Amino acid sequence: MDLAVVVGVDGSEPSLRAVDWAADEAALRGLPLRLVYASLWERYEGTSLATDLGRPSEELLADDIVAAAERRARSRHPDLALAVDVLAEEPEYALVRESRSATVLVTGSRGRSGLAEALLGSVSLAVAAHADCPVIVLRGSHDNRATPGAQGRVVVGVGEEGKESPAVRFAAEEARRRGVPLEAVRAWRRPAHESTDHPLMTGEPARLHQEQAAEVLEHALRDVPPEVEVRRRTVEGHARRVLVDASHQADLLVVGAKRHGSFGLQLGRVTHAVLHHSDCPVAVVPRRMPEP
Repeated sequence: MDLAVVVGVDGSEPSLRAVDWAADEAALRGLPLRLVYASLWERYEGTSLATDLGRPSEELLADDIVAAAERRARSRHPDLALAVDVLAEEPEYALVRESRSATVLVTGSRGRSGLAEALLGSVSLAVAAHADCPVIVLRGSHDNRATPGAQGRVVVGVGEEGKESPAVRFAAEEARRRGVPLEAVRAWRRPAHESTDHPLMTGEPARLHQEQAAEVLEHALRDVPPEVEVRRRTVEGHARRVLVDASHQADLLVVGAKRHGSFGLQLGRVTHAVLHHSDCPVAVVPRRMPEP
């Protein structure tokens, strides 16, 4: 059975933008789309407050939210196989569980206004940190479309994983489906203690580190399908800054995240930074690490 593309919805405009992207993603992959609304609304705002304000019950509110999301997806891709689910539980836990039976999970970067926004704003970060499948977080001022993209490229940050990099494989497949080039970026830095005053050695340590970065790129890209056009870039600087800068000319930025089997914090500084500052959607691709 084909695993669906899952999108978390909460009635906010960012979540509806996520529905747009998820519908495109499902159509690209020829997969069904699953809309998931999860909330323990009464716990945070209280049923008595809702009654006093004349607001609808959670059941009616949830029905309205998923109905709006379904209309949005069907208007974009009328023939898309689509399912909806309403879950009475914390959204981050519900979506992480959904990721175990999803091909890709898509979220907006922010939630509803007021108190709910403060609570739901952390959902995308929690899901990106703990999901079992790739998570696409709708960052930046993009046009809500997985395809055709305005920039015409998918960018992947290449870390230390080497040839067996789930992030590189995912990015290559995304580029192939869209028919756009894959830009692979490797940041490098020369250690501060590596310096010399000898005129014949000027620039030599930097050149060696740049060559090592280029070798890492070649190793990581060895299995990219030949039909995918690959552009390689080595850039001196902090990986966080290099990738955020690269996001300005990307339709999708792909980064990896290590998974250690616990529910503790599992996003490194680079991934955390791009999720907060990227100018385009960010795909966080998990890599399961062996137990010690």
